[in-house]
Parts: sequence; structure tokens; C-alpha cells
Amino acid sequence: MNTVKKEEDRGKRQAMAQIASIIERVNNLDNSDYADENGEFSAQETIQNDPLSVEVRQGWHSVGSTCPPEEFCILLCWGGPACRIIGELDEHAQPEKPRLEYQDWGTEWTEYSLTDEEEEALLTYCQQFYFEE
Repeated sequence: MNTVKKEEDRGKRQAMAQIASIIERVNNLDNSDYADENGEFSAQETIQNDPLSVEVRQGWHSVGSTCPPEEFCILLCWGGPACRIIGELDEHAQPEKPRLEYQDWGTEWTEYSLTDEEEEALLTYCQQFYFEE
């Protein structure tokens, strides 16, 4: 097995672990009695504290004009391997079409194939963030 294949496998395993964690956190949203292991944070706060960064970007526009964000990126982990969620924002800055991507040292970002259940959980996870200024 060559090095790139091994790194791709590590990245894919990281994506599998991240989606499992996301499903667990989303399932906790329905539990009003949920508190983290220290009893400090609600399920929504746990999700909001989860990523390393939440970023947005805008498309092309004229100098001096303002433009609402069009895309988002939620960085879940970085290094080798790394995992992120990217997607589009609608006219109300609500996430739509999120995709889970992974990479490892020397490899390109690769989309992780999701089941319908995983896609739904990923969208619900992304909906816990505020993407406007």
C-alpha cells in the first residue's frame, strides 16, 4: 500500500469519526435534560463549542458595495488528518447543501460520501451556527 492510500484511509477514518460524533451531538438536541460531561453546556452550546473555526466568504461584488456571505466552512480538526464541513448559505444566511470533506498530509480535500441520515444530521449540526456578522 502506498503512502497516499494510507493517508487517504486515515483521512476517511477521521471523517467517519467526525460524522459519528455529529450524529450523537444532534441526537442530544432533542434531550432537554442533556448537559455535557461537566454539567455546564447544553447540547446546542456543545455543538457551537465543537469546531476549531467557523468562517464565511462572499462572492465577487463591486468595490464599495457589501454582499452577504454565500458560503461557509466549519473546521472540525486540522493537521494530519483534517476534516471540515463546507456549504452554501441561502439569502437568510442559513446553511444548505453541507458537505463533509477530509484530507491528510499531501492529499487534496476529498468529499466524504454520506447516507441520507448523515446528511440530515450534518445539516442540523450546521443550523446551530450563526453565519452573519
